[in-house]
Amino acid sequence: MIKKASQALYSIGDLSKEFDITTRSIRFYEDQGLLAPTRKGQTRIYNQRDRVRLKLILRGKRLGFSLAETGRLFELYDADKSSAKQLSSMMALIAQKKNELKQQLDDINAVLIELDDLESNCQNILTKLTH
Repeated sequence: MIKKASQALYSIGDLSKEFDITTRSIRFYEDQGLLAPTRKGQTRIYNQRDRVRLKLILRGKRLGFSLAETGRLFELYDADKSSAKQLSSMMALIAQKKNELKQQLDDINAVLIELDDLESNCQNILTKLTH
């Protein structure tokens, strides 16, 4: 980490190590317009804003948000610093993700029930065949 005029600056390697991701991933997020480092020659220099955005990108991925959804939230925040619109959009996305996850959980539970039934049938047939 580089300190310059009381602002923390980071290299791509710093962020890669801190968040345990590849530099290729960070460059990909940059290509997607989610990060905007300054450049000094070929060297990328990330500021605190980029670091926070990277943290939010990774958190969003973990929670099931697409990069496009994360990008929309960033755009909303950049356009409306009061965050009211961003928070409303975030709440809508959260509700959507919760519904998707609940549906996935229902689907998983249904498959588990089917597998339990199939396992039981197989066990019954195996028991009959061996006795």
